[in-house]
Amino acid sequence: MGYFWIGTRRLEDWTDFATGHLGLQPVDRGGAVRAFRMDDRQQRVIFDGGLAEGETFFGWEVADAAALDALGARLERAGVAVTRESTAVADLRCAAVVISFHDPSGNRVEAFHGGRIADEPFRGVRPTGGFRAGAHGLGHAVLMVPDIAAALSFYRDLLGFQITDFMGPPVSLYFMHVNGRHHSLAIAQGSSSRMHHLLMEFYSLDDVGQSYDIAQQDERVVVKYGRHSNDFMTSFYMRTPGNFLIEHGWGGREVGTDWQPLELESVASFWGHQGLFESLGEAPPPPDAPHMPPANPNKAPLQVIEGNYQPMSGVCPWWDALKARR
Repeated sequence: MGYFWIGTRRLEDWTDFATGHLGLQPVDRGGAVRAFRMDDRQQRVIFDGGLAEGETFFGWEVADAAALDALGARLERAGVAVTRESTAVADLRCAAVVISFHDPSGNRVEAFHGGRIADEPFRGVRPTGGFRAGAHGLGHAVLMVPDIAAALSFYRDLLGFQITDFMGPPVSLYFMHVNGRHHSLAIAQGSSSRMHHLLMEFYSLDDVGQSYDIAQQDERVVVKYGRHSNDFMTSFYMRTPGNFLIEHGWGGREVGTDWQPLELESVASFWGHQGLFESLGEAPPPPDAPHMPPANPNKAPLQVIEGNYQPMSGVCPWWDALKARR
């Protein structure tokens, strides 16, 4: 996930939110466009006053020009209309070449290669340890779609996303990865096409906690602190000036090239995340729908980056004392 574009008439509200709540770094673009950095890229999140309020789309990055041409040809063979965007559009995206098309739900999708690197290190307005983005992309998104079979065929079979794990009714959804991040996109069956949330992952758990404090002060917490049972992310969800949520998280697990898709019995969290299912805004399942069991009570190791932890003493004080006397 290379970039996220948002149409809005509330540029000032989004600017204050992006710097104060999200901890992003503003980039001077001028006019009706406000761009923000979160890592070494020139921009990751863009608010555009020239687009319709609430219009959103993602730019997905491919390896090079050959990969982009191959993707465009594959889409056209499948009957998907593809537009090769102008140089001016590519410059606005801070990319070499951009193509655009639409998914089965009518969402605009962009793909590009040659994302530009900034000349200076990332410096967020709010002091944080930075975001876990880089080669993993800016984060992940969860989309509600009315026809999940069509969306699955599009993103998996045409775009090449790989299924990480999935679940059937009463909660039909698929988590999909494009790199080492557990999922960069999830699609869930819904009554209409809309975006539920965008994840931004911090390097430091303390940064998530401080975001939580700030969000509580402004009464923006929609989903409480918790830890997911599939991607192991410790996170909460906050209300934005738009019609979707932002998840701030830490400690998401990675998947390797040999990963095999898993069928989930439940998407309930290990703990916390009260309000998550209510935030989906869908009607409750019918009375005869199978009951979704709670998450497995087993625990999972923390996903910690080397150097981002301090080892503690062992689990047996007697043995630790014995070793110390030797």
